[in-house]
Amino acid sequence: MLDAVFEFLAKVEGPILLWVQNWLRQDWLDGPVTVFSTLGNAGMLWLVLCALMLIFPRTRRAGALGLAALAMGFLLCNGLLKPLLHRARPWLVVEGLTHLVTPGDTHSFPSGHTCAAFAAAWTWRRQLPRRWMGHIGMVAAVLMGLSRLYLGVHFPTDVLAGAIVGIFAAWIMGKILGTSRKRR
Repeated sequence: MLDAVFEFLAKVEGPILLWVQNWLRQDWLDGPVTVFSTLGNAGMLWLVLCALMLIFPRTRRAGALGLAALAMGFLLCNGLLKPLLHRARPWLVVEGLTHLVTPGDTHSFPSGHTCAAFAAAWTWRRQLPRRWMGHIGMVAAVLMGLSRLYLGVHFPTDVLAGAIVGIFAAWIMGKILGTSRKRR
């Protein structure tokens, strides 16, 4: 049943990825997008930023909650959903699609890069002392998701699901730790 759903989605989403490949990919953009996306491997960009926030008293809560949200997102996305659902990467099922990087696993759903980005950014949006800081985090999270489409390593629904799982991870950790209230 699930295989049939993923097969149907691939038929709908494959042309979107081919359009991105044929019309949006540019030689001059390939390098920067690849570097940015690679910074998200294993959530490293978000882990480092959260760890840096621990240094400063005004951002310490955002950093600590961000790390907790990243851990929850990793467990949900990479520990539970990807191994359970086994959706193939786009280039394996969409004829003519090329990928610019090769991920460590062949499971696509949901996007772990996007999950990590949204887990951190959603937490920051709720906890950082200045609203613009959270906005920058959210823009970076959206760009991370888009980078995965650009590189040809995720379907749009993988990215959407990754964002939802990341936001859920941030929300649930805020509830568990009793600090989900919006900043003052």
